[in-house]
Amino acid sequence: MASEIPSNRDKLLPLITTPAYATGKDDPFTLYASHITLSHNAFIRGFNSIYQQAPNLTASDHKDFISYCIAWYTCVGEDRFREEIRVFSALEEATGERGILDHEVTLHTIYHDDMQKLKHYLLSFEHFRNPETDFDVSRLLSLMDMIAHPLHTYLASVPQSLQALSRFSTLERPIDPLKIDRSIDISDEKKTINYIFNVWPAWLLNMETEEFEGGRWKDWPESKVKKVLTWLVPLMNKGRWRFSSCDWRGRWRKGRG
Repeated sequence: MASEIPSNRDKLLPLITTPAYATGKDDPFTLYASHITLSHNAFIRGFNSIYQQAPNLTASDHKDFISYCIAWYTCVGEDRFREEIRVFSALEEATGERGILDHEVTLHTIYHDDMQKLKHYLLSFEHFRNPETDFDVSRLLSLMDMIAHPLHTYLASVPQSLQALSRFSTLERPIDPLKIDRSIDISDEKKTINYIFNVWPAWLLNMETEEFEGGRWKDWPESKVKKVLTWLVPLMNKGRWRFSSCDWRGRWRKGRG
């Protein structure tokens, strides 16, 4: 890949401010919405890292870059949406307000078909297309352009809607979204070796925590295996993870999104 990566900031998606930073509150709903914001910002940085580096690839970069794009799509695409739907359902049950998060589901459907087009294009290189000769950067960026606005709208809307659910939590009937989230089992797919080595780093290595909002989130997510997932695991496929926007410490790498 070219050593100089020119900025293309006019097309990059803006990061989302966490509700905790914006309001100074630390109640469970604000913290939970802030955690969701951090996850969504990792997806945004992943999008930006793809968009910013794609024009500077050499043919020898294509295979690794496509694998990186597939990992990002797997994180932010259908897999992540199914996970959030489970959380939405649990929160709606806790509030007693069925359908209160239907707006978020509708926002996702707006870009669903275009995300599928991106998925099929990327996966075609695992089956019958040659990455070095057939990969078309213009085609990739065109597909990214199609999902950019509706994807960002969804990612920015969800934390606001989750924080707004705090109005249903009362002294008589308290609701803790952090506990509800923890009570939902992680999907079996995410426990597989394939997912751990080929997908998880696309999320963790796009989570800038050293400087974002003054570094207040540098210890999030709280996990004993975080260092393993951000440092040791990426060594197995370091060719693809060189495109991530952050290093294993959570420090942003200039020019990578």
